[in-house]
Amino acid sequence: MKNILLIGGSYGIGLEIAKKMSKNHNVTIASRTNKDIPEGIEHISFDVSSDTLSEKELPESIDGLVYCPGSINLKPFKMLSPEAFQKDLDINFISMIKTVHGLLPQLKKSDQASLVFFSTVAVKVGMPFHTSVAAAKGAIEGFAKALAAEYAPNFRVNVIAPSLTDTPLAGTLLSSEEKKEKMGERHPLKRVGDTKDIANLATFLLSEDSSWMTGQVLGVDGGMSTLNIQ
Repeated sequence: MKNILLIGGSYGIGLEIAKKMSKNHNVTIASRTNKDIPEGIEHISFDVSSDTLSEKELPESIDGLVYCPGSINLKPFKMLSPEAFQKDLDINFISMIKTVHGLLPQLKKSDQASLVFFSTVAVKVGMPFHTSVAAAKGAIEGFAKALAAEYAPNFRVNVIAPSLTDTPLAGTLLSSEEKKEKMGERHPLKRVGDTKDIANLATFLLSEDSSWMTGQVLGVDGGMSTLNIQ
């Protein structure tokens, strides 16, 4: 059984990944809240913006790491202050860097650790009002490829780049069935994403079935990044 650690996986996509992986592996979630975490999944109280994970709370080796915290801050560029860019960069990228750096000893003890990060379709496809989040997620993509190269074959590092997915984080954008339908129409497959759509790929990347994959940015976006259907 693998030891899987999810950072910030107490709801949405992270929780869906945890539920899937816990069927066959030891899963730990490090997050601020734990009210929806089912029995059988360990929980560590952890705020990625201020806390440091203690070695005493962690497995001796970590075979899979998923970093879930992120933000959706969609505003015109003229309304985004430099401080807003810094905030998005901190939660999406800088805190991820600190977390991965602190977990290197446990990751190195795995036969081949698999790291999974999250980007956005808006890095590949220029979209209005996405300047801040696209910048922060773009940093993740560049970092992941460099890390994959540096630590191969000890680590595998891959990135999932979703389009709009029905999660609590996207609650404002998808607060009604009418909004969901309107947003879904923007995608060639005519719907927004579901947590299971993203979790299915994440569990694959954490498994041995993807053992010859690293340094990849994989779109799960209803065709938005590659298809232009008028």
